[in-house]
Amino acid sequence: MTAADDNSTPARKISIFGREFAMPRSRGLRIVIGMLLTLGGILGFLPILGFWMIPLGLLVLSYEFAMIRRHRRRFVVWWERRRRPDR
Repeated sequence: MTAADDNSTPARKISIFGREFAMPRSRGLRIVIGMLLTLGGILGFLPILGFWMIPLGLLVLSYEFAMIRRHRRRFVVWWERRRRPDR
């Protein structure tokens, strides 16, 4: 694969609270980032690290693994139904 081929593939983006963030193009790097965020979140009781890292890490991993993606989609559907008033 040449550098021109690598540039032609669009970067994946994560949408958080209406803002979009570009993720790295490398699948391995996305997996490492997701795992580090999730594992760092487990140590959320320590300074600087926080429990907010767990859902963010799972969100990054959901773009790579079907099992996590399925749970993310279920959560989004549940959340949207909860936000909408009954008609």
